[in-house]
Amino acid sequence: MNDNDILFDDAADQAVDLGNQIADANPEGDLWAVADGLIAGAVHFWLYAHQPDDQADEEEMEGMMTASARIDALVGLLRESAIDSEYLHSPNDRDAGRA
Repeated sequence: MNDNDILFDDAADQAVDLGNQIADANPEGDLWAVADGLIAGAVHFWLYAHQPDDQADEEEMEGMMTASARIDALVGLLRESAIDSEYLHSPNDRDAGRA
């Protein structure tokens, strides 16, 4: 595991921990509001971190040199994260199999 993988895992773990802390501090609060707020903050930070500057390395920034391309990359990352999540499937999903 390289340093970037460690940073990735640490950031993801801390985001989950923050969500749990906010939920614990607001037991009557809506978990969806907490989750949506975490995503909004993460999206803002991601867009900030991935914006090209006047010295952007074309190779490093390939596929992210326009706002539209960055949104596509972000949507792909969100989809990948969702697919990898143990919480994607729920026994209450309408398409869940029943035996």
